[in-house]
Amino acid sequence: MQKNKEWFSDWFDSHYYHILYKHRDYQEAEKFIDNLEKYLNLTASDAILDLACGKGRHAIYLNKLGFEVTGLDLSPQSIHHARQFENDRLKFFVHDMRQVWEKKKFDYVFNLFTSFGYFKTDAEHAQAIQSMAGNLKPDGKLLLDFLNTDKVIKNIIPEETKTIDGIAFHISRNVTDGFILKKITFEDKGKSFVFVERVKAIQLLDFMSFFKTAGLYTEQIFGDYNLNPYVAEHSDRMIFLVNS
Repeated sequence: MQKNKEWFSDWFDSHYYHILYKHRDYQEAEKFIDNLEKYLNLTASDAILDLACGKGRHAIYLNKLGFEVTGLDLSPQSIHHARQFENDRLKFFVHDMRQVWEKKKFDYVFNLFTSFGYFKTDAEHAQAIQSMAGNLKPDGKLLLDFLNTDKVIKNIIPEETKTIDGIAFHISRNVTDGFILKKITFEDKGKSFVFVERVKAIQLLDFMSFFKTAGLYTEQIFGDYNLNPYVAEHSDRMIFLVNS
């Protein structure tokens, strides 16, 4: 890896990332979107931004349901893959979420599946939230889906190995300096690789502060993809629905 790059710009653009995480549940993702569609009462005229969209699984499904969607991601490889699914109402672009994409363009901004918390400083996280707010129309809504930090830390798995496509991914986890770290080591084709995922252990009150600074107010906090209420001790997720 090039040391001058942020970790996510290397790892997310590596095909090994997509091998390790190819088991991700598309049915779960689609059920989540179905639940959001009903709760938010989405309409065909709504403009939706899928921010940090990866290969576009949420954006593609939203478009299949009839919505106009723009997908943005920092990974050129992911966007290259997603663009095969483009049409008049579905577009994908390479973009850094710390910058506004298009001011006051969108009715909804979705940031899903813990696609946040990757930056080194709180100032950068606050900037990203402010940019999300900048993309929203007046009275628009941001839906940010993050892990339940307290539960993840309490139940962290220190060591495990996953063998996928003949590659043994050795994974170690710990919490250091306020970040949840996942070190991934493996060998392939005679070469050794090491990647480290760093997700800031952002607490609920931290998010509330970010939202307030960005001029957003919280409408609801869900605890799972079935949109049950958030319970700090038990919920798997912190899913924030906030308004501009």
